[in-house]
Amino acid sequence: MVKATATMKTSETGTGKEGASPSQLIDARIEELGDWRGDTLARVRALIRQAEPEVVEEWKWRGVPVWERAGIICTGETYKSAVKLTFAKGAALEDPSGLFNSSLDGNIRRAIDIHEGDAIDEEALKALIRAAAALNTSAKASRSKK
Repeated sequence: MVKATATMKTSETGTGKEGASPSQLIDARIEELGDWRGDTLARVRALIRQAEPEVVEEWKWRGVPVWERAGIICTGETYKSAVKLTFAKGAALEDPSGLFNSSLDGNIRRAIDIHEGDAIDEEALKALIRAAAALNTSAKASRSKK
């Protein structure tokens, strides 16, 4: 009898970094950018970790850093002119500081586009991260009670 086993894939094939953890892949992305986008991605990553110490880093969709806690909190995409933090359930979050400045028309996601030279309201961003994690954990808790 042959026993089926599941294996955990630790990286995307084709990245040249097979076997690397998601955190290592994010480190490599920051380093390979080597400009303001890498600095910005590193800064928001540090803020995410400060705001939500139990965050889990993932590497999805062929190269997108993702931060999760009981679901996706946000992604960190890098483009030529922006670093985009897309919050999976952003439309359900209060944003008293007005950080969301992109993807405002959707019913689910909201995003923050950070351009070169933009200042980051660190306390407001950390509050948004904590709110997104709390929303995920409360949604998961309510599902498990049913």
